[in-house]
Amino acid sequence: MPGASEVREFDWIVSQRVQNRPVVNALDSELDKGESEAIALALEIKADMLLIDERRARQIAIHLGLKVVGILGVLVEAKHKSLIPSLKSVLDNLISKAGFRVSHKLYEKVLEAVDENKDT
Repeated sequence: MPGASEVREFDWIVSQRVQNRPVVNALDSELDKGESEAIALALEIKADMLLIDERRARQIAIHLGLKVVGILGVLVEAKHKSLIPSLKSVLDNLISKAGFRVSHKLYEKVLEAVDENKDT
């Protein structure tokens, strides 16, 4: 699984199994397993926020009362806090190397939000 070894390397990342399997099973009819488990665990531990990108999963999570943020929101915040020098370079790498999908309109909107234009 991509990223699994990296997750095990960092002691600040805590891996936790979902206990409430009926919630996962109910969500599985509309979402993939990872999204179902992420939402179920967020509900279970009363998470402050859930990092999730897929549109349908976000809609369901919000409907269930969870606050959500996507990777783009995290990157915008990282740029605002000067944790990354260029959102554009990170975003371009996500698209080209990780297969991250983002519409051209959203790509430009995100770059505009951090005062980077696409020609930077």
